[in-house]
Amino acid sequence: MTDHTPGLWDSIDDLHAWLDTHRPAEGREGLLLRILKLSEEVGEVAQAVVGATGQNPRKGTSHTWDDVQSELCDVAVTALVALRTLTPDAGEVFARHLEKVKERSLGHSVG
Repeated sequence: MTDHTPGLWDSIDDLHAWLDTHRPAEGREGLLLRILKLSEEVGEVAQAVVGATGQNPRKGTSHTWDDVQSELCDVAVTALVALRTLTPDAGEVFARHLEKVKERSLGHSVG
């Protein structure tokens, strides 16, 4: 599989640094708010799915599946930035965790 995300962790580091310069709250509160941002983003995924399937009769079909994809990407980026906020070794932490998930899910070591 081709890596379609060259510089992923450099981009996450850049976003983390930018957010830190624009952080309205510091310390533990700032950390918690950054993590809670995930809930907001997940809600936007749900809103896009409802809109793509036309489940709200008042709004009809208000979103596309491309909108859902975009919102899912926002969730992923937000989660990675939150992880980076917890540790400067976010890339290594994520890679180790992904290997554990793959092994647990696929039932064998994948490499």
